[in-house]
Amino acid sequence: MPETASLGPSAAASPCSSTSPSPSPVPGTVVAGPPRGTAPLRGHRIRSRIGVGPAGGFYPAPHRYQLYLSEDCPRSLRISITLGLLGLRDSVTTTLLTAPSGTPDARAALRAAYEATWHHYDGPLTAPALCDRWSGRIVSNHTPDILRDLGELPGCRGDGGHPRLHPPALAADIDALRVLLHRNLTPAAAPAARSAALASLDRRLAAHAYVLGDELTAADVDLWVALVRLGTGDALSPYGRLREYVAGLGARPAFRDAGLRG
Repeated sequence: MPETASLGPSAAASPCSSTSPSPSPVPGTVVAGPPRGTAPLRGHRIRSRIGVGPAGGFYPAPHRYQLYLSEDCPRSLRISITLGLLGLRDSVTTTLLTAPSGTPDARAALRAAYEATWHHYDGPLTAPALCDRWSGRIVSNHTPDILRDLGELPGCRGDGGHPRLHPPALAADIDALRVLLHRNLTPAAAPAARSAALASLDRRLAAHAYVLGDELTAADVDLWVALVRLGTGDALSPYGRLREYVAGLGARPAFRDAGLRG
């Protein structure tokens, strides 16, 4: 089955990589330093898929894939939680990248995967990154695609008691909530916008156990990570339902044992 990676030179880089010059790295950044080539940082997007597309993409198989995740990166935390919810922690290898001096071998392996994917690759080592262990190439460094494609791996299509994190009927709602969180529910968001978003989300939880209804979905992973990043102290003190929501999900093994700081 053909396996091709789509290299998009005009797409934006993952939020867990540095996208513009700054005096200090963004939390969760995993880069090799300033790129020596001529391609801009924001062009190093690799977007192939598992089991989708006319050519079939990368074939879904247990123990075939490896994830490189970054410490202190909210997108990496979302992926780690998703692995737990889908029961994939034993069949998908994960490698946590920390400061350059802490994981040199892992960084070297990630560099080799990028170079195997993109000839003469000389850009940032962006994580999260999904790697095909059979070919040694990067499948994708686009987090939304990675999150959706994990559900294509064996045992994750609504069987085995695993939640359906991306039910088709809620796809638009999941995407809309993600936009809201990115715009209004970050530590850098305007206080008035953040308060309005928190109040709206708190009201939602009055009617349902989860943010989009009575079943846990990817939207709950997104929201829980966003709330944890805000902190569960003063930021959530006026919102009792949100505090209970964070505590309740945080007690579940998939969230509790994600192994990354938000």
